[in-house]
Amino acid sequence: MKTSVFDVIVIGGGQAGIPLAHALAEANQKVALIERSHLGGSCVNFGCTPTKAAIASAGVAQLARRAAEFGLRIPIVEVDFPAVLKRAKSIALESRTSLGKTFKKTDNPQLIRGQARIVGRDEAGKFFLVQVNESVLKTKQIVLNTGTRSFIPEIEGIEDVKVIHAGNWLEMNELPEHVAILGGSYIGLEMSQFYRRMGSRVTVIETNTRIASREDADVSNALQKILKNEKIEFRLKAKVASVKTKKDGKIMLAFGDSNGAKTLTASHLFVAVGRTPNTDDLGLESVGVKLDEKGIVETDERLATSVEGIWAAGDIRGGFQFTHTAWDDYRILESQITGDKSRTTRRIVPYAMFTDPELGRVGMTETEARAADKKIKVNCYQMKSNGKAREIGEPTGFIKVIIDAETERIIGAAILANEGAEMVHEYVDLMNADASFTVLRDSVHIHPTLAEAVQSAVKPF
Repeated sequence: MKTSVFDVIVIGGGQAGIPLAHALAEANQKVALIERSHLGGSCVNFGCTPTKAAIASAGVAQLARRAAEFGLRIPIVEVDFPAVLKRAKSIALESRTSLGKTFKKTDNPQLIRGQARIVGRDEAGKFFLVQVNESVLKTKQIVLNTGTRSFIPEIEGIEDVKVIHAGNWLEMNELPEHVAILGGSYIGLEMSQFYRRMGSRVTVIETNTRIASREDADVSNALQKILKNEKIEFRLKAKVASVKTKKDGKIMLAFGDSNGAKTLTASHLFVAVGRTPNTDDLGLESVGVKLDEKGIVETDERLATSVEGIWAAGDIRGGFQFTHTAWDDYRILESQITGDKSRTTRRIVPYAMFTDPELGRVGMTETEARAADKKIKVNCYQMKSNGKAREIGEPTGFIKVIIDAETERIIGAAILANEGAEMVHEYVDLMNADASFTVLRDSVHIHPTLAEAVQSAVKPF
């Protein structure tokens, strides 16, 4: 068997693995990046890139339907669903191809295609052994960046039903007549609005008492009202007990509650109830890497695992599972492996839900702040009071800001508004600078802009 020796082997070509491999190579480390499928991870191949492209198409369709509000006439809006997916796929392919080109320009890092599995250590205990296809590679250090896959819950009959999920939705060229979406959190809600705007009937099924339950109740309730206005249906406090495909090809979901058993029949089932880490086929047990009960790799704030010399980045290490946190993980590992070791996971992590309007979020919710017994001030600014929002026909939503009353620091914010994922960065930067909210309050913003609303939200404090 062929044997090669590396300083670092990165397993998985996701948003942390690729830039890290290049950065370590530039630091004179001999690096191999092993990828069994497509470069780019979930973000490029079925997540961020294609979903946002598809959501953009849905947004254009919805805006066209609202043409009369702007004094325009668009009598018919026709959706070509396969063409929408084709556009999304082409953008994803363009990004993936671009990533591949970066490895053709150099022999270090070396891109190796295949399934990687750790098979132990060499006799001297100096190197880890990694099997790829028919070869065994030696390496001093390993970075795990294998990501996650859609979690399919144990529901009676679900293994016999053709399920749509975050990993395969791009391959489903048929527009669902009626899609039941299991899960009322970020992926489920984004996709519910996408399918509805494409023309599907949509029912969201959620076990909690409200959707987006991580958020404050006023935020999630406002979001549900917005989606209900688009005729998205909701079944809350509902747990599916079984599913089956009927003779006519439709899918029947049965679930019970205190009022007795109930059913729902839909043409398609989309499951969005969480993610499962891709750690079950890596051979981690051969060297003793600790996992939690869900298969998540346990790491410290340096992203070191329980085994010295093995690191983890991205979704498989738990916590926030976002592309931007995975990308920042690469900077942490570059710092830890070849740098000054100063970067850690002690960081402020914003995130967004790309519904329309978007939800941009950073820091603590009001609920979390009060549970922590913090002395806080809270203000909500309605977007209908912002001139630009009214002028562009997007007055829906609000900005909620939470300030520590003792330090005058912003400790949390939620922006449910048009371009909310963009506007929230003003708060993110202020928090990273550890600056008083007065810096924002006393600054000058361009008029008319949506960014004025970000400032208006802190003026009452």
